[in-house]
Amino acid sequence: MILVVGGAGYIGSHLVKELVKDREVVVLDNLSTGHKWAIDEKAIFVQGDLGNESDLEKVFSTYPIKAVMHFAANSLVGESVVDPMKYYENNVSATLTLLKAMKKYGVENFIFSSTAATYGIPEVDIITEETPTHPINPYGRSKLMVEQVLADYAKAYGLHYVVLRYFNAAGAFETAEIGEDHNPETHLIPIILQHLLGQRESIAVFGSDYPTPDGTCIRDYIHVTDLATAHILALEALLSGKKETATYNLGNGLGYSVKEVIETCEKVTGKKANAIMSDRREGDPAQLVASSDKIYRELGWKAQYNLEDIISSAWKWHSK
Repeated sequence: MILVVGGAGYIGSHLVKELVKDREVVVLDNLSTGHKWAIDEKAIFVQGDLGNESDLEKVFSTYPIKAVMHFAANSLVGESVVDPMKYYENNVSATLTLLKAMKKYGVENFIFSSTAATYGIPEVDIITEETPTHPINPYGRSKLMVEQVLADYAKAYGLHYVVLRYFNAAGAFETAEIGEDHNPETHLIPIILQHLLGQRESIAVFGSDYPTPDGTCIRDYIHVTDLATAHILALEALLSGKKETATYNLGNGLGYSVKEVIETCEKVTGKKANAIMSDRREGDPAQLVASSDKIYRELGWKAQYNLEDIISSAWKWHSK
């Protein structure tokens, strides 16, 4: 049985949809940002908090958990700067409580959702797992802290873990049953699609003078179903003993500028966007693109969806 912490959230709920096809799944979520309707009905749902020892006790004493997948993080960069305590308490301290419960019950397999924000503003165009990590905000630092904790726990307690550093997750489930639904919404693709549906007057493009071909920031977008597949491959590698510890980037390996994303949204929807050029945002790197060669070599994972596929699936979901 697999415990998915944060399984009612955007990425967690897509993972659960794939996982329940072959495995028994327990979802633990406090529903602070996730949605109960997004949890697949085949999964067992427990409402609770990863930082609450009695909630964890209930789960680990009731179900024969073999591995834990952890998606229950706060993840808004701007909010982390304004309220760092929230990020260190939930993303770091509460994760330590979860790891303590795992140790007590002898659960040794852990998959951790990390982030490209651990790299900060890298000095390379294509980011590998060896690129130095210099996070520039509390969100990125909180994720990197947990990565460092996992390395120490592996040495001391025999924890087996895989860290997955995501780039820009986007898109929706193929049937449009579930998709991206944040409040507030901060991600580019859903913001553009909400605008094209008439829910926003315009979209802001932050910075048009970057050293990129069209002057706007370049990012690597990855379909949420591709992310789910990577988690399942990582889980299989841990459970089979093929891996004890590993860190992988998850991206398409292709960069798309903000203007290119807007143009692709216009192409998919047949609607014209009203984009307003604004000043750069502090701390936005010009380009963030992942090399996912390592996970391809070691686990055979490769992104299957391109930008148009990602936006088409998101449009189905947002239109619905």
